[in-house]
Amino acid sequence: MANKLKKNDQVIVTTGKSKGHVGVIDRVRTDGYLIVSGANMRKKCIKADPQNNIAGEIKSVEGKIHASDVALYDVENKKRIKVGFKINEDGTKVRVNKQTGKPV
Repeated sequence: MANKLKKNDQVIVTTGKSKGHVGVIDRVRTDGYLIVSGANMRKKCIKADPQNNIAGEIKSVEGKIHASDVALYDVENKKRIKVGFKINEDGTKVRVNKQTGKPV
């Protein structure tokens, strides 16, 4: 099955502590999880390394979110959309908005 979500797509988080957050997909993992910018923030402890002159710190990083917990976001209508596929006359397969029929 083709993947409906791709890198640099604008999505909205539908469940979890980041519900309602709109962000861009930074990375799509092969295990079905995504990294969305600014969503599902976690704390990561960085150990100090005095030999390489690196100070220890606590960073905030994005955690993974399952692909079923996000939906594509339409900026014009400010709501989530469902995605379908359409094959053009020249044989290319494109993603389309199911409600409007416009390509994503």
